[in-house]
Amino acid sequence: MAGEEESASSGPVNHEDLLVDSYDFVLPGELIAQHPDAMRDGSRLLHLDRSRPDLGHHRFRDLPDLLRAGDLLVLNNTRVIAARLRGRRATGGHVEALLLARTGAAKGAPGLVAEQWTALLSPSARLKLGESLAFPAGVTMVLEAWAPDGWRVRVEAPRPVLELLEEIGETPLPPYIKRAPDARRDPVDRERYQTVFARVPGSAAAPTAGLHFTEDLVGALHQTGVVTAFLTLHVGLGTFSPVRVARVTDHVMHSEWFHIPAPTLEAVAKAREEGRRVIAVGTTSVRALETVAAWQATGRRVDEEKGWTGETSLFIYPGHRFRTVGAMITNFHVPRSSLLMLVSAFAGRKRLLRTYADAVKNRYRFYSFGDAMLIT
Repeated sequence: MAGEEESASSGPVNHEDLLVDSYDFVLPGELIAQHPDAMRDGSRLLHLDRSRPDLGHHRFRDLPDLLRAGDLLVLNNTRVIAARLRGRRATGGHVEALLLARTGAAKGAPGLVAEQWTALLSPSARLKLGESLAFPAGVTMVLEAWAPDGWRVRVEAPRPVLELLEEIGETPLPPYIKRAPDARRDPVDRERYQTVFARVPGSAAAPTAGLHFTEDLVGALHQTGVVTAFLTLHVGLGTFSPVRVARVTDHVMHSEWFHIPAPTLEAVAKAREEGRRVIAVGTTSVRALETVAAWQATGRRVDEEKGWTGETSLFIYPGHRFRTVGAMITNFHVPRSSLLMLVSAFAGRKRLLRTYADAVKNRYRFYSFGDAMLIT
């Protein structure tokens, strides 16, 4: 089903909240984490309680002490694929591909598996429609169409693409994490840029708020009475595409596939009925939960066996009325990004930027491999 969400903006907002320049902040380069903490749950955790003026400074392993019995923690179990490939054009020039999403099967040469994908290609300017690119292990990529959200390509390979990516692909670390050429397939990155509960392959980036959890920590949360549930949202261009407009309302989100199983929807509904908090782990979980809440508000009914499956292009920014999410866990985000705008909608832009300034002062580590925030 298509992502026909209601407008993300409801109610009066400050004029500055709708200017992209208002989401800028100064971040020293040395605070951009290049590697994860030695222990997943050893990262720092900043607690922003919206009802209090002060901030709490903790370690992520302290989370059971900060939550309460009955809280419902909703986590994204998407699995990051080794989506980055390096190959050559017929002219001999180098090309890099980032596979974003598989869109279906295709017809290819005899003996080969053919699949349709959306991909980002670099350098892109000189590429031509119909061109064939060569990658390791006999993988070829034919450029069939171009769109603002990436090239439409036909990938032909000796085996299904997801299988081959595990052998020849690279972990799709974001560009602000630097790696030498001989470290691009580091097994540590492949392990740590993946949550311990990752199950459903399909993401071109990690749902980074979930990277801090360990199996022992999840067990400790259960012992304190915290309930967990899972959904799947495959992270793609909608999450990490930069905002290139001057006004927030002019930004268009690309859609991303998600699925919320019926048991998770039931757990959410029960928590809301009983007045318990629904705590979204990561902005991806926030968007999936709020998308379904918007759909339900229009009268759509849930499939009690299959849950909800669809595409979401929901853009959350100040003025959004949160229908489901009562608290969230998130990392520290890039300036001027849609992720920063989403968190600002929940915490308030001015309050959030003051919190970020405090995090910089206290030398918190930022972005994907950085530290985390709990916002209640």
